[in-house]
Amino acid sequence: MQILLTNDDGIYAPGIAALKHMIQDMGQVAVVAPDVEQSGVGHSITFGHPLRIREVQVNNERIGYGVNGSPADCVKLAIYEIMKQKPDVVISGINMGSNVGIHILYSGTVAAAVEAAIMGFPSIAVSFDLSGRYDDVHSAAKIARKVIERILTHPLPKGTLLNVNIPAIPPELIKGIKITRQFTHDFKENFEKRIDPGGRAYYWLIGADKTLHREKDTDIHAVNEGYISITPLRYDLTDYTMQQRIVEWDWNGIAS
Repeated sequence: MQILLTNDDGIYAPGIAALKHMIQDMGQVAVVAPDVEQSGVGHSITFGHPLRIREVQVNNERIGYGVNGSPADCVKLAIYEIMKQKPDVVISGINMGSNVGIHILYSGTVAAAVEAAIMGFPSIAVSFDLSGRYDDVHSAAKIARKVIERILTHPLPKGTLLNVNIPAIPPELIKGIKITRQFTHDFKENFEKRIDPGGRAYYWLIGADKTLHREKDTDIHAVNEGYISITPLRYDLTDYTMQQRIVEWDWNGIAS
């Protein structure tokens, strides 16, 4: 099996290292990831400067390839330029922090998986919630491997994208798996205003308390309740209900 492993935390991040260690016997694993952290860049791609690829080693051990670009850039370069064979699956993660609700739209981790789906490859985004005190990424990687193995026992249609979120609790306390939908409401995030030594204001975005949201059957609710959340996603953003409504409006004379 040909596996492409990427992320948005960067090629030196503990999450991608832990997951690579756990899945490296599942097939040929190619690691292609940003050479610096790219969290929150969403589905950006690089036009303004050339992309460069370099081999990355840590303690004389070859890790993979670092790219001076976004997670989506990494997927494109990996499939078009680096991998000799096309991947059977693209895995993005482990992200240190959950990717649920509207944060899916900002996430570089999910964007890498979306890019793979657009290109026609099945993909899995894996994130580890860090809202609690438990932060053992190696345990999370063991769970991620089990989830990935179970997913891959089923034939995945072209362009399938599954978003996996693991709760921040010890493995023995995880209650199971829930197949969920995306939480689609605002997290009501805030900015904290501060003053620099020159007397000028600056702002830090303060993360929302996701534990407050209790809408059942959603990704955020499942993780809050101690379940692994798996949400099938698609990149088609068309509002089909609104499309049917506006097609009936009077559009005559505008183009004349």
